Amino acid sequence: MRSRRSEHEAGVFWALLQRFHRSIWGLALFAAMVAVGALVRWDPARPAQAHTAGREAVARVDRVAGAPGRLATVRVPDQSGHWVTAWTAAPQGPVPGNLSAHGFADQTVRQVAFASAAGSAVRIRLANTFGLRPLQVGRASVAIQGGGARLAAGTLRALTFGGQPSVVVPPGAEVLSDPVRLPVAPFAHVAVSLYLPVATGPATGHVQARQVNYVAAGDRALAAGAQGFGRQTQSWYFLAGIDVLAPARYVGTVVTLGDSITDGVGSPVNGNARWPNDLARRLAGRGGDTLAVADAGIGGNRVLNSSSCCGVDSVARFARDVLGQSGVRDVILLEGINDIGFSRSHNPDNLPHTDVSALQIVEGYEQIIAMAHAAGLRIFGATLTPFKGARYWSPAGEAKREAVNRWIRDSGAFDGVIDFARAVADPGHPERLNPAYDSGDHLHPNAAGYRAMANAIDLSLLLPER
Repeated sequence: MRSRRSEHEAGVFWALLQRFHRSIWGLALFAAMVAVGALVRWDPARPAQAHTAGREAVARVDRVAGAPGRLATVRVPDQSGHWVTAWTAAPQGPVPGNLSAHGFADQTVRQVAFASAAGSAVRIRLANTFGLRPLQVGRASVAIQGGGARLAAGTLRALTFGGQPSVVVPPGAEVLSDPVRLPVAPFAHVAVSLYLPVATGPATGHVQARQVNYVAAGDRALAAGAQGFGRQTQSWYFLAGIDVLAPARYVGTVVTLGDSITDGVGSPVNGNARWPNDLARRLAGRGGDTLAVADAGIGGNRVLNSSSCCGVDSVARFARDVLGQSGVRDVILLEGINDIGFSRSHNPDNLPHTDVSALQIVEGYEQIIAMAHAAGLRIFGATLTPFKGARYWSPAGEAKREAVNRWIRDSGAFDGVIDFARAVADPGHPERLNPAYDSGDHLHPNAAGYRAMANAIDLSLLLPER
C-alpha cells in the first residue's frame, strides 16, 4: 500500500511537472539545443572521416614535432562501408587508489575491448580529457587478442596519427588515429597497446572496466607476445573509443547512457555480461539490419551532479559521450538511481551528496531529451531498477524512484520506454530485485539480471520494420 508521504510527493511531483511543461524555459532550452544539433553533419568531401559531430569539434591530432594539428585523413585502400563506434569507455578523471592517480612513465599499457560490431578496418580514439599536461604517446598498435596479453598471430597493426607514429594530446583534448585495415569479427576482443614514454601525470581513464588489462615496462607496443606484461589492472586508460569500418547491415550505433548498472558492476570480470553486451548479441542475431552498441556507463554517475569519483553528470557529458560516437542514431538512458541515493538524508557511506527531488531528475531528463532530438537522435527512457536493501535505500528514496518511473512510463516525452524495473523486480516485492537477478548488494544485477534487462528491450523500437 502506498504511504501518504508517497502519495503527497507524487501529487506535488505532477503539479510541478505540469507547471514545468508550460514554462517558456523548456522552449528556450530546445532552441539552444537546435544550435548544438547543427554541428551534427556528414562532410561528403571526407568520406574516410564521416562520423558524428562533437567528435570533429574536439578531435585534433597534434604532431610531436609541433606542426599544426589536424584531423587524420589517411584512407583505407578500397574501403567500403561506414564508420560506427564498436566500443567506448566514457572518460573519467583520476581516482585515488587506482593507477590513474599517478599515471604512467616509460610503460606500455595493453588494453582489451569487446567489439560490438564487425568491420574491415579500425581506428581508435584517445582522450586526455582530465589531464593536467600534454599526453605523449610514443607508439600505438591494435590487434586481436590471442589470450591474456598475447596477440593473435598475424593481427598486429602499428597505428599512426596524421601519418606519424607518435602523437601529443593536449590537456582536455581527444585524438583520432588513422584507420588501418584489420578484419574484426563480431564480438572480437580487440587489443590496443599504448607506449607512454614520458610521465603522463594523473591519467584520464575508466575505472570499472570489468576487464583485465596489462602494463609492461618500456616500449612493448609492437610486441605480439605477453612477455613483460606482468602487471594487471581492471581499468582502461586514455582509450576512449574503437571505431570499425562496418558493412551496410550496421545502420548505426545505439549509445547506452547510464551509471554502474550500465557499466556492468556485478557482472563477472572478462565475462562481457553487461546488459549492453547482451543487447549487442541480440541485435546481431536478428538478421538483416543491425546496430553497434556503445556503452557509455560510468559507475556512480548521476543525471545532475558531477563528482571526482563518479564522472561528469550525464547532462553535461551528453555532447562528448553520445554525440561524439561515430554513427550514433539512438540513445537508451538509464540513470537517476544515484541522484536519489546520494542524498544527505540517507547516505550511510558519506558519498558526495546533493539532495535532489524527483522533479529535478525529470528536468534533467528533459534537457537530455531536448539535446538528443535537436541532434536528430531518438532516445528511449529506461525505468530505474529496484534497490531496496542497498545501503543508500530509504522509503523517501523509493517514493522518488516510483515517481520518476511513472513519469518515464506515462509522460510520452521519450521516443519509447524500456521497462527494466519490471524485468528484474521481485514479483512479490517490486521495490526489490528478484533474488535470482541480485549480485548480492541489492542494487546491481548479476549476469542473469543483465541478460533479463537486455531481453526486455523490444528490438523493434531500435530497428522498426520497414
